[in-house]
Parts: sequence; C-alpha cells; structure tokens
Amino acid sequence: MLQYIREAVLEGDQERTRELVESALAEGIESSSLLNEALIPAMDVVGQEYETGIRFLPEMLISAEAMKEAMKILRPILAEAGVAARGRVVLGTVQGDLHDIGKDLVCMMLEGAGFEVIDLGTEVGLEQFVESVREYHPDIVAMSALLTTTMIYMPGVVEALERAGLREAVKIVVGGAPVTQEYADAIGADGYAADAPGAVALVRRLLAKV
Repeated sequence: MLQYIREAVLEGDQERTRELVESALAEGIESSSLLNEALIPAMDVVGQEYETGIRFLPEMLISAEAMKEAMKILRPILAEAGVAARGRVVLGTVQGDLHDIGKDLVCMMLEGAGFEVIDLGTEVGLEQFVESVREYHPDIVAMSALLTTTMIYMPGVVEALERAGLREAVKIVVGGAPVTQEYADAIGADGYAADAPGAVALVRRLLAKV
C-alpha cells in the first residue's frame, strides 16, 4: 500500500492518492508511517528528479498537489496523535510582491518533507514577519521575491527581527528569481535556495545544526 501511495504521488494522481491514503488508514496503517514511508520518500524522489532534469516544474507541481491532497487527510490525524513536525517554517512573499507560485511550491514541498508550514501569503510587511515570529515561534523564517524592486525589502525584515530581539531565535532563508547566494550573504541571511527542492534541502541542513 505504501508503494502504491508513493507511485500515485509521483504520477501526480490526486484522486488516487486520496483514495489510497483513506484505504490505508481504514486498514490500520499508522498516519506517521504514511507520512514517513510514503509521502516524504515520494517527494524526495520528485526533488531529486527535478534537480537532475528528469522532471520539470509542471510535473513537480502536480506531484506536490497530490501530496497536498494526502496531507489534508493526514494533518489533523497527525496532530491528534501528537506526531511532531520536523520543524516549523514561516514563509511569505515580501512587501510589494504578489507572486505566489514559487512560494506555494516551496510550502507544499516543505510540508511534504514533514515540516509544519505557516504561509503568510504575499505582500508580507516587516511587522507581519516580526509578529509571526512572536506568535508562532518558528525555527525558520523564509522570504521570497520575484522582482528586483521587491527583494530590497528582505534586509529590512532581517533588521526588524534584530531590533525586536528575535534574530537569534530563528534562521532566515531567502529565494526567488533575482536573489543570489551573494545577496543572501550581504543581508545577513542564513541561507539561500534557488528552487523548491533546494529550499527543502537547505531547511533540513540548517535544522540539523540546531
């Protein structure tokens, strides 16, 4: 059954993924097993295939949507069972930027990798990022920008967290088309990822050091 679920996610078959997850739960398979032995391995393969050029962005998106269908069923069950997420990530597109496709894909890939994701949406201002850290106590704050005219707000978020005395409590990661590793270093971020699979790998790496 776990193999069937992995295959359904890889194929991006949302309906079959949902049906298989429901059947697996009915058969008594633990929700944590479905997450750790089916969904996470499937999304790891999706990320690897994207990185090696076997899979392209639209194919990655449909697999992520299939995984999302499974998580709609599993999320409340995992929470009730007290299964801890691998970490908590607050994520948003910065002030002035309405682009959300890349951000949404990162959210889905992170969730598929077992992380709790709090999506702040688009056009997220400095104070909203600060307040989200106070409210949710995340391990990671992730910022996205698709425009050179909006990426300039990223250093302001870093500075706002420093002023609030919250900078040391979180790791900050950035990404988006105009963003580079050099820019991330210059503004004092803890990491940069060029795409969604890279974001998952980066978050895993940063939290492994905590």
